[in-house]
Amino acid sequence: MDNANLTGQALAEMPKSPRSPPRPRAGAARIVEVLAYPAVQLLDVTGPLQVFASANEFVADAGGAPPYVLRVVAKSGPVTASAGLEMTTRPLPRIGAALDTLIIAGGPGVEAASADPALVDWVRRRAGHARRVASVCTGAFLLAASGALDGRRAATHWSVCADFAKRFPAVRVEPDPIFVRDGPVWTSAGVTSGIDLALALVEQDLGRTVALAVARYLVVFLKRPGGQAQFSATLSLQAAEDRFGALHDWINGHLADDLSLPVLAGRAGMSERSFSRHYAAATGLTPTRAVERLRVEAARRLLSESRLPVKRISRQCGFGSEETMRRSFLRLLAATPQDYRARFGS
Repeated sequence: MDNANLTGQALAEMPKSPRSPPRPRAGAARIVEVLAYPAVQLLDVTGPLQVFASANEFVADAGGAPPYVLRVVAKSGPVTASAGLEMTTRPLPRIGAALDTLIIAGGPGVEAASADPALVDWVRRRAGHARRVASVCTGAFLLAASGALDGRRAATHWSVCADFAKRFPAVRVEPDPIFVRDGPVWTSAGVTSGIDLALALVEQDLGRTVALAVARYLVVFLKRPGGQAQFSATLSLQAAEDRFGALHDWINGHLADDLSLPVLAGRAGMSERSFSRHYAAATGLTPTRAVERLRVEAARRLLSESRLPVKRISRQCGFGSEETMRRSFLRLLAATPQDYRARFGS
């Protein structure tokens, strides 16, 4: 990265159109508050904070003023996270105090936090004084309880999407995206997606150069390939590693080969009927659907990391034709291979 040009790049790409509440003037530090509470998820707090802190370091190294002032706030502190680590926090600021970005962390303690009328009211009123508001993971429950998500699209952890939709019918929950932006309100999926969201906020503020530098330093994607639905599917397969791990390894090494049910059952040393039953019980998927997901997983990596033609990728990953791969992508990712490459390609 060219540090000599970093500050100029950052300032040049800062948004210039005033909104209400107004944006900070060029060069003014943006105040970012992360709301914590007992049994908060530690990474929901520290992940986004580290992204903003690293952005401060890169801009400062280039001779500029750190663009962010970072604060962890709580109703009472210190706060002990669900991982057992105690965090020092600041008291909840007064409603009208200066603020750019309010982030609501998630965690096991979000149920108790969402049931605290005083805290919910503070979130509702404080959000009204922020330029933008965000939640990480199950922090969406507290943000939704404040009414800030009514009539908006939102994301939360894939495992609680159904419950979230039932509890907050005025919110349109989207189970696949890593994060969702609806106007000035941003919501992210599970845990580490708070890092993805924070990188997007930094990119919005300071431009792609700074955000990409931070992502590289933290060794993460600036834009992670895929959505959380496919990650949950991969987790389902990983849950069966004890019984079918060797089979999955073999499948990934033979994606272009015949992976029909008779072949897989024979490889597993079972009858077709027994294999189908045991495999579905272990993974929640039929063997055919599991193979499709593994092929899509391999194809999306090639689409995002290489410039191989789509036709060649379809053959290499065992789809046989571009049209078959296209149908699988639409079914699992709601995007064509071409659209996926345009969005996530390097």
